[in-house]
Order: sequence, then structure tokens, then C-alpha cells
Amino acid sequence: MTLPQTKQLWLRVLQMPLARLSSVMGHVQRHERKAAVLAFACNFLLLSSYYILRPLRDTMATVFGVNELQNLFTGTFVLTLLCSPLFAWFAARVALSKLLPGVFWFFLSNLLIFYLLFQIAPGGRWVAAAYFCWFSTVNLILISVFWTFMADLFSAGQATRLFGFIAAGGSLGAIMGSIVTTSFVAIVGMNGLLAIAIAGFLLVIVLLHMLMREKRGLHEPAFDAPTTTFDHTLPGNPLRGFALLLKSPNMMAQTAFILLMTWIATILYFLQTDLIAQAYSDVERRTIAFADVDLFVNICSAAVLILGLGRVMRKFGVTASLVLSPVIMVAACVGLILAPTLIMVQTARALQRISQYAIARPSREVLFTVVDQQSKYKAKNVIDTVGYRFGDLTAAWMQAALRAGGFGILGAVALGVGVSAAWGFVAVALGRRYEAIRGAREVNPVVPAAG
Repeated sequence: MTLPQTKQLWLRVLQMPLARLSSVMGHVQRHERKAAVLAFACNFLLLSSYYILRPLRDTMATVFGVNELQNLFTGTFVLTLLCSPLFAWFAARVALSKLLPGVFWFFLSNLLIFYLLFQIAPGGRWVAAAYFCWFSTVNLILISVFWTFMADLFSAGQATRLFGFIAAGGSLGAIMGSIVTTSFVAIVGMNGLLAIAIAGFLLVIVLLHMLMREKRGLHEPAFDAPTTTFDHTLPGNPLRGFALLLKSPNMMAQTAFILLMTWIATILYFLQTDLIAQAYSDVERRTIAFADVDLFVNICSAAVLILGLGRVMRKFGVTASLVLSPVIMVAACVGLILAPTLIMVQTARALQRISQYAIARPSREVLFTVVDQQSKYKAKNVIDTVGYRFGDLTAAWMQAALRAGGFGILGAVALGVGVSAAWGFVAVALGRRYEAIRGAREVNPVVPAAG
């Protein structure tokens, strides 16, 4: 898809009939509207800024070397393993009202450092590796913090109605970020893109403060409302999140869900990165190629979120929406086995990302509305960061082993079929457990949150 075509498709998304958007907003109650719109806008700015930076990360992978991707994934996992307990340490000492925006202030300070490094050593291989590992770590923390905040801000009933709408804001923002990247990278360069992203994250911090003030107004109806606050710390040692995860079958199942989801994503990512590195020799063209794919994926994700996911969760339940992504990936992998071509690899990768962003992520985030606050901020952070990157790491080395063994694309895709099938079984178990916990809490509001 050419740049003019993608821009035209983006305009069509923006010009979606008002009746359809009114239908989505019609499920938002009067006292929820301000918080829902602010959350939509916050996710829009977060993902638009993120998708300005993401193609730079993927481009840095090609600068460092596609054949050494497993080493970049190893470095990313080690850094993530260090950052997760550090986040828990700060959570035990800093009130949530300061910790949440503080994470974004720290991220901005890091961006300024890379702004200088790209000027000092443009095209430097080790600067590329540092940016890849750093961004691959902090991007998960930022997304995890945002959705943890959403799960703490809204109740289970509100999340079922609103999370699709809020996630749609992120997809539309991702489209905008991809357009900004493809339109301006040749004009302003990588440092110019970093400056634009910095401005976007500053606005995210402003919206976070506004959203925290909205929590009190969301305390109705009483039986289905959040009862937590942001004016306190979360006591515990830096490894508290790991302890909570290992003690809870529910959290372990969440980890398995993330692990399997990342395995199929990483398998297809390796194939895509290899093909783009072969097709384009210069950094700018690779950046545009990644951004074009991002743009297509996010247009489709926005359409799914605005037109259908909320309706699926309301009508068929969270379990059905959780299982949908693994089913799609089984079909995509079977298609690749039947026709292992370039266009099918790109199609499967696009389907994987669309189903993950538009279906699996918002559906999974709803599950955390019925767990306690310690588990939300500590165990969830471990799952979303360490669990996710451990999945990347193991999948990367499995992919390297398959390549060394001469199995090629068919070996990788056959593994993907098995992974997707296992993912489906875990999704069913998680969804049923969530429905049981929520049902018990609706019958008896004093039932404690799950751990």
C-alpha cells in the first residue's frame, strides 16, 4: 500500500459515520463520559507518540544486524528483569498519584539522552543496540502502567463497556503516529521525530493528572464501582510482584497467556524483519517500510475496536473475545503452511498484530478489574514486562535454533500452529475464571478482589 493510499484510508476512518460513533458512546453513562473521553485522548496521544518511536526501534534492529536479533532480545530481557523490581521499589515509597506520571517523566529524560546520542553518533551500531533494548523495555512499562491505571480507574462492568472505546483511541493515535513518521522522517530526521514524540508524552502527563481527579466521580453505582485511591503507596519489597505471581494460579495463567501470545508474535516478527532488511538498503526506507505496515495494522485495529469489539464483549462475554485471537492465528499459520510466500508472511504478521492490539489486549485488560490493587500494579507489571520479554527471548532463540537446523519458514510456522492452539486453551480457562469471579462479586459485593 502506497503512502497516498494509506493516508486516504486514514481519512475514511476519520470520516466514519457519526451514527456509528454515537452508538459506541451511547454505552457510556453520563457520569462516565468525561473520564472515558479523557482516557480515549490519553491513549490516543500515548500511542501516537509511541508509534513515532517504534519504527525507529525496528530500524535500529536492522542497523545492528538481523542475524543477531536474538542478542538484542536477550539484552532487552535482562534490562526488563532489572526494571520490574525497580518499579515495585518505587511503588512502595511513592504515592500512586506521583508514581504514575513519574514513570513518564523518567521516560522523557531518557528520550533527551538518545536525542543527543543520535547527534553524536548517527548510525552507530551500539547506539542502535542501546535504543532497541531501552525502547523495547520502557514501551512495555508505559503501556502496562496506562492499562493498569485504567483497570484501577474503572470497574469490571465499566471496563466491559468502555475498554474497547478507550483502546480505539490508541489505535487512532497509532495511525496518526505512523503518518507523522512516514510524512516527516525525510524532512526532520530521527531527532526531529524524537522531539515530536517528547511533546506528545508531555500532554499524556497532563491527561493522567486530569484522569486521577475523575476517580471519585466514577463511584456509582456503588456495587460495581472502584473503591481504591491513588493517594497511598503499595508496601512490599521489590520482588513482591514476583511473589504475588507465583502464589496465584490466576496470575500464572495470565503469564501463560502473555507468553504464548508473544511467541507467535516473535516468530512472525523475525520473518518480517528479515524480509525488510533484504528489500531496503538505507535506514530511511526501512523506517518508512515499518511505519507503512504499522499504519495499515492500526487502521484495521481502529475499525475493529470502533465497529465490533465492545459489542462482542457485551453480547458474547470476555471469554469469547479472548479466544478469538488464537483462532485467527491458527488459521493464519495454516495459510502460511499452504502458501509460504512473501505476501502471506506479511498478511499473517498483519493479522497477528491486529488481533493482538484490537482484540487480545483490551479483552485481557478487563480481567484485571477484579484483582486487588497490589496485584494490579505489581504482579501485572511483572507479567506485562518480564513475562512478555521472556516470551520474546525464548521465541527468539527457538527461531535461531530452527534457522540453524535448516527448518526455515515451514518449521517456524508449524511451531506457530501449536503455540496458537495452546494459547486458545489458556484463553478459555482465563475467561471462565473471570466470569466466575465477576458473577460472584455482583451477587455479593463484599467478595474480595482476586489475587
